[in-house]
Amino acid sequence: MTSEGKRILLYLAPMAGITDKVFRTLCFEQGCDVATTEMISAQGFMTAPRRSLTYKSLLDKDPREGTLIAQIFGHDPVYMGEAAARLSEMPRFAGIDINMGCPATKVVGSGSGSALMQNPELAARVMEAVVRASRLPVTVKMRLGWDEKHENARELALAAQDCGVTGVTVHGRTRLQQYSGRADWAAIGQVKAAVHIPVVANGDAVDGASALEMLRVTGCDGIAVGRAALGNPWVFAEIRAALDGMPYTRPDYAARMQTALRQAREMGEWKGDHGAVIEMRKHFGWYIAGQRGAAQLRTRINVAPTLSEVEALLKELGQIDDGVESRSPSA
Repeated sequence: MTSEGKRILLYLAPMAGITDKVFRTLCFEQGCDVATTEMISAQGFMTAPRRSLTYKSLLDKDPREGTLIAQIFGHDPVYMGEAAARLSEMPRFAGIDINMGCPATKVVGSGSGSALMQNPELAARVMEAVVRASRLPVTVKMRLGWDEKHENARELALAAQDCGVTGVTVHGRTRLQQYSGRADWAAIGQVKAAVHIPVVANGDAVDGASALEMLRVTGCDGIAVGRAALGNPWVFAEIRAALDGMPYTRPDYAARMQTALRQAREMGEWKGDHGAVIEMRKHFGWYIAGQRGAAQLRTRINVAPTLSEVEALLKELGQIDDGVESRSPSA
């Protein structure tokens, strides 16, 4: 809660190859209020076969999920509008988000993602096209700007507001920074002060204490969590407890591994054993980070051919017995 008693919403920020329906479900269970799909190429979506498995996977929603926003990226107003129109007809989604923040070279090289911040006129045309075509509320995710000499998030947020966008998420770094350095929360606060639509702050909210400080500095309406949720869906429960002034105890190693195994099993049910092994390797690495022997275990996990073998490795290290905690190495 803020000092005014307004509930601060917690968002799971979109991360390509990570925020699929299985991971999102875990985050919703821990107190996430709103999640966003992995980013969807507007042009790719509109030109791919209707039964494309790639887009079916990106658009899947688990019945246990809460409010889900579809995020699109691109630089062509026509394709962006068409994609927004089609996606907004799907009852699984509560809104459409325009990606103007992705710093990946492959994305910005095509003029999409944070590259749109270098071309405000085109960005405005994209926003107008999406707002006009969508039956759902439209939001925008952006960075502070391309680099420190061209920080134009305030101006772009004002343009978004004029275009009919209902809210913006601001990552407190420039595209040039990628994920280095510290997020500039004060700069996010300047965006918040300039507009009357909701502003969600993103960048370096990693626990309860940092989330409270982000809220104090930015005056934001919501907090988006990205990398801090990797291997740690409980970060939402921790932040919510801090916002509510309640105590919080982080899960021990055994509890973390039980969740990791559950994620793997659900991934296996969705994508098959082989697909789950590949998809989960990075997740297992995040779940075991900081544990004694994690580096060696990560190497063994990355060559394990089946989920059952990975499960055996995790049980061996953490003394886990099929979802029942026996003892934790950290105890």
